[in-house]
Amino acid sequence: MSSNFINTSIFEIFKIGPGPSSSHTIAPLKIGHSFYEFSSTLDSKIIKKSVKIRIELFGSLSLTGRGHGTHRAIVGGLLGMTPESCDPDILLDIFEKKDTVYNIQIGDKTIPLVESDLIFSREPIESEYSNTLRIKLLDADGKTTVEKEYYSVGGGFTKCKGEAESIKKGKVIHKYSNFNELRTLCEKKGLPLSQVILENEMAISSLSKKEIFKKMKKIINVMLDSVDNGLNSTQHILPGPIKLERRASTVFKSAKKKKFETTKSLTFLNSYSLAASEENAAGRIVVTAPTSGSSGILPGVIYFLRNNLKTSKKSIINAMFNAAAIAYIARENASIAGADVGCQGEVGVASSMAAALISTIDKQPLEVIENSATIALEHFLGLTCDPVGGYVQVPCIERNAVGAVAGYNAYILAFSKQHGRISFDEVVRTMLETGRDMNEKYRETAKGGLAIFTSIGC
Repeated sequence: MSSNFINTSIFEIFKIGPGPSSSHTIAPLKIGHSFYEFSSTLDSKIIKKSVKIRIELFGSLSLTGRGHGTHRAIVGGLLGMTPESCDPDILLDIFEKKDTVYNIQIGDKTIPLVESDLIFSREPIESEYSNTLRIKLLDADGKTTVEKEYYSVGGGFTKCKGEAESIKKGKVIHKYSNFNELRTLCEKKGLPLSQVILENEMAISSLSKKEIFKKMKKIINVMLDSVDNGLNSTQHILPGPIKLERRASTVFKSAKKKKFETTKSLTFLNSYSLAASEENAAGRIVVTAPTSGSSGILPGVIYFLRNNLKTSKKSIINAMFNAAAIAYIARENASIAGADVGCQGEVGVASSMAAALISTIDKQPLEVIENSATIALEHFLGLTCDPVGGYVQVPCIERNAVGAVAGYNAYILAFSKQHGRISFDEVVRTMLETGRDMNEKYRETAKGGLAIFTSIGC
């Protein structure tokens, strides 16, 4: 387990941005924008020499980048877009027309960029991280004048080689590095989990409780909108060569016809998760929870709680702090990136977050919250990330629906309070070891699993 105290902000886990991938779309968009801002600080002599931009992608960024829209995201960032403010229609239009030239502002001059300036390298690279990206400025002889190396480290988080974290954070009040320490802390101080996470958030982000709740309300509204938009979309075929049909609205309509309440509820929950996940696959605006690839699970559950069970937004916000704690611990002690540990880190962790959220809504004690999160995650251990064609569609969309139902079922099983033989920390440790042992072809490279053993044409 990590010896570092967790100081992740809830707004680093729940981020608003375009689909279909937090690692392959949101992170490259942030990286492009980071270089855009950095370029304004360059020495005028370097700017004068520079006449060309080259972008090199490695790892799964290269192997499945086109299917994830990585190339469009990088250019969008270089043009000044951010995940929070970008227009998905404009982003999706990048490189739609061949031979389009994009003028990138570098200091006081513009440098033309075309699609061939992006190099999807198949060469191995020695790097601590699976997803590496280099942005270079070149002179007229092709020599590098400036080079920055970035890493997409999962869930939309990024790092830059040789640079410390740029986000300034306050020191956490409640120090913990895993769930065992968090549980002990709550018990010793007599505080509910949600209060511990909230007080840490106030210290980390320097925001008041009112400001945090306001931002969280916006996050939940975007989640609910992603479901609504998915259910009511007039785009029946998702982008890409798979030509996959949206199914959320069909499943939703069938739910209304179900006679048995249990079947009806499950069908509604499936339709909501499919809807948000299909929006992500279409490159529309979603909320990472904890990633874009799993952005249908928590929104689907929350939509079900709001619309079918009439749960208040205030109750959901309080429960979101506990769901975030699950993501913090999984990310700090293992990974939430498909490129690192497979889909167990995305769908598995999201399902675990959903289980913790539902347990909190039902006013269950911390023991049940941990048990539900544990049950959800342990039954996704070993789940590969094998997107067909490199698109976050097959089997990704259905996995979101399965993950939502599994999260709800985990809460039901944990309610009996008989599960406590395995701790959440033990499952997270197992997820990390499983991910390390997992062959690279099953970690978001589209080189194995369903990505190749399927009759779907790409």
